[in-house]
Amino acid sequence: MSANPTTSDKILLAAIDLMAEKGYDGTTTKEISLAAGVNEVTLFRHFGTKEKLLEAAFNRFHYANEMEKLFSESLKGDLYADLLLLSRTYHQIMNRNRKLLSIVLKGGSSLPDSVIQEADRNPRHLKNLLVDYLTSMSAQGKITASHPEILAMSFMWMNYGAFISRLNANEAVSDVALDEFIEESVRLFTKALTT
Repeated sequence: MSANPTTSDKILLAAIDLMAEKGYDGTTTKEISLAAGVNEVTLFRHFGTKEKLLEAAFNRFHYANEMEKLFSESLKGDLYADLLLLSRTYHQIMNRNRKLLSIVLKGGSSLPDSVIQEADRNPRHLKNLLVDYLTSMSAQGKITASHPEILAMSFMWMNYGAFISRLNANEAVSDVALDEFIEESVRLFTKALTT
């Protein structure tokens, strides 16, 4: 984000901070506008409702667009290097957005369906990008893949599990550093797909 965030970004960031702390239902638009340094009318002019505001936060700060760019511009067809880059980028983005993800985890069924759908759009998109990548790698004879969707989901769950175990942990589940985990898990995943 730029050094001078826009009014919309200020509102989105204030909403994320407050909702991560107090939950979706426990946060009012008045509190959000106060924290963002704008009046409530400005918040409504930009987003209309609290629900639309949270949808916009997921759209603006989650990872679908960054991952799409990564797949189209940075992957080179080297399975280990590509998956390592994907894992590291995924964890950087997820850690940057930990408050946003915390809102979904805390909100559960109290979140509006439209917000849950917006939050779910990102992992679905990542899965589709991974399936296409693994299908292409299989067609090139670079991996022995029998079911690219299962492989994509396994890769995503491996990384999501590592992220979630560190999200709100007061004590580390493991003393293994995240980068060491990423390198070893990608090495094992690559070996399983190439032997």
